[in-house]
Amino acid sequence: MESGKNVGSTSSGMSRREFSVGLGGACALLAVGGGIRVAPAQACVRPPGGQDENRLISSCIRCERCIGICPNGALAPAHLEDGVLGVRMPVANFDAGWCDWCADANGGVPLCVETCPTQALQLAEGATPENVIMGKAVIIEDWCLAYSKYNGCRFCYDACPYEAITLDEYERPVVDLDLCNGCGACQAACVSMEEGSIAEGATTRAIVVVPESSIEEKGGR
Repeated sequence: MESGKNVGSTSSGMSRREFSVGLGGACALLAVGGGIRVAPAQACVRPPGGQDENRLISSCIRCERCIGICPNGALAPAHLEDGVLGVRMPVANFDAGWCDWCADANGGVPLCVETCPTQALQLAEGATPENVIMGKAVIIEDWCLAYSKYNGCRFCYDACPYEAITLDEYERPVVDLDLCNGCGACQAACVSMEEGSIAEGATTRAIVVVPESSIEEKGGR
C-alpha cells in the first residue's frame, strides 16, 4: 500500500471531513424534523416574473444571479425560516431599494429576468410594471409617523411613482390598492425606523409591501 494514498478522500474527490460535515448537517435537519418548514409558511414578495410560485420553486437553481445583478439592491436570498424549499430563492429587499424595472439600468427590461438561466423568472408578453403585481403596500398606522405623531410625514407619498398613495384630510398617507403594484418605493423611502422616529414595538418600517394574500393578515391600510 502506498503511504498516504487516498487517505482522507472519497472516490468523488470530496474529503472525508467535508463528507462528514455534510452528512452531519443533513442528520441535523432530520433530527429537528418538525421544527423546520419545507415550504414557506406564507407567500413571499418575489421579483418581476417570479409570481408563479410553483414554477419558481421547481425551476430556480439558487444561483443568485438575479440578486447580484439588481442595480437597486432590491432583492435578497430567502433564509431557512422561509422554508427549506425557498432557501436562497430571491425575495424582495425593499428596505435597501425598490424595483423600477431597471428603467435606467436596462431600458425598462428587468435585469433579474434577463439574467435568469432557467426562466424561473419569466414575464408574459405585454407585461408592464403596472400589470405585474409584486405585492401591495400596507400602512401600519401604529408605527406611521403621520398617524401616530401627526407630524405630516409624507415620504412614502412623495416616493410613489404610480400615484398609488394619496393624502387624507389630515395629510396622512392612504394606499390605493388598485394602483399599487408593490414596487417598494414607499417602503424604501419610509423613515419610521430611523433614530428618534421609531414607535414603541415597531419591528419593520411603517409601510411595507406584502403579498396580496397577506394584506388582511397585516392589518394595514
